[in-house]
Amino acid sequence: MQPKNLYKGWNEMYEVFADLHVHIGRSENNKPIKITAARSLNFANIAKECRERKGIDIVGIIDCASPYVIEDIENFLKTGDAYEIKDGGIIYKDKVCIILGSEIETSEEGLNGHCGSAHNICFFPHLDDIKGFSNEMSKHIKNITLSSQRADISAYYLIDIVEKYNGILIPAHCFTPHKSFYGNCTDRLQKVFKEKYCKVPAIELGLSSDTSLADKISELEQKTFITNSDAHSLPKIAREYNKLLVKDISFKELIKALKNEDGRKIIANYGMDPKLGKYHRTYCEVCGKNIKGKAPVTLCDTCDSKNITMGVYDRIEIIKDKNETKSPKNRPKYVYQIPLTFIPGIGKKSIEKLLNTFGTEMNIIHNLSKDDIEAIVGEKVANNIVSAREGKIKIQEGGGGVYGQIKI
Repeated sequence: MQPKNLYKGWNEMYEVFADLHVHIGRSENNKPIKITAARSLNFANIAKECRERKGIDIVGIIDCASPYVIEDIENFLKTGDAYEIKDGGIIYKDKVCIILGSEIETSEEGLNGHCGSAHNICFFPHLDDIKGFSNEMSKHIKNITLSSQRADISAYYLIDIVEKYNGILIPAHCFTPHKSFYGNCTDRLQKVFKEKYCKVPAIELGLSSDTSLADKISELEQKTFITNSDAHSLPKIAREYNKLLVKDISFKELIKALKNEDGRKIIANYGMDPKLGKYHRTYCEVCGKNIKGKAPVTLCDTCDSKNITMGVYDRIEIIKDKNETKSPKNRPKYVYQIPLTFIPGIGKKSIEKLLNTFGTEMNIIHNLSKDDIEAIVGEKVANNIVSAREGKIKIQEGGGGVYGQIKI
C-alpha cells in the first residue's frame, strides 16, 4: 500500500514539510515515556496535530522503541485511520507519514578523558524493525520503556545495531553543551565513528546553531543538515522543520532526500535564529547570567569563575577549522523563522483564530499576506508577524537553559 495524498504521477516531485524530532510524554495508558514532556504528547495526538494544525507532512516520533509506545502504535493501526506502507512509515489519514524513531544516549570518551554522553536519533522503516531494535537495545539500556536512556555502548557500535534493523543513525542536536557529540564528547565526529563515519548521512543542528555556524567544521561538508523541533509539547511541534523535495511521503523517500539521491533533497532548513536558542552563549552558573564578549568565552567576565555552561556559539569557535563559513554547493538554505508562540503579543486566542480561519501554521507562516492576518487578529499582531517574517527584530541572546527573547 502507498499513500494516496501526493500521487498524481510517478515522475512528479513534491515539496513537503518534515519535523523529524518529536517526543512522546505519556503512553495512551498514562505510562511515562519522556519525563520532561507534556502528558498530551502521545502517538495519536502527534499525528492529529501534524495533520490538522501544523501542516507537517512527515513527522519523526523518536520514542517508538518503548514497549508502551509499540503497544500504542499497534492499537493505532487497528483504528483504520492509519496504515503501514511498503516503502516504510505509517500513513495517517492519507496526509501525514509517521517515521518510527528512537533517541538513544550513547557513552563516549568525553573531553579531557572524562566520560561523555551523546544523543542519537535512529529511524526505522517498519514496526517490526523497531520492535527488533527495542528487544536488542533492552540488553544495553536499564529501562527501555523510557525515552533517551543511556546505553552502555558507543555510537560506533550502536550504528551497527541500527543497520541490522534496516535503520539509519543521525547525531542529534550536535552542539548543545549537554548530551551531544560536539558539545561534550569530541571535536570531530570521525574520532567517534571512525571508518563508519561514511554511514552517517546527516546531522541535526539543534536550536542554538545554524548552517553558518556548523559549516565552520570541514568534516561536515559532505553531511546533510537537518533542523527539528525537539518538541516536548504539542505547540512546540514545527518550531523548526525542513522542506524536502520527494516523490511521495515514505521512509524510503526521506532517506533518499537525506542522501541527495535521485533528485530528492532537502530544499531548506527553517529554524529560529540561533540567538533564540537556550544554549547559544556561555552562561555563568555562579552569577546566573550570560557572559558577554567575543567568543569563545571560557571564563566569567564578572567573577572569573570557570563554573560555566559553554554556549554553542563559543564551543564552535573553539573547535572550528575554518575561519569563514564556506558551504558546499548542495547545502540547503537556512531560513530564519520565528514560531508564532515566540512572537510578542500573540497568545493562544490569536493563534486559535488564525488556525480556525486559515487551517495550519505552515499556511499562516508561508502563504498569508499582512491583510489576511490583520483581518483576523488586528493590525498590531499582523505587524508583529510580518516583522518577524522579514527579520525586523532584535534578539536578547539565550544561554544556560533559558531561551532568547524577541524585541520588535
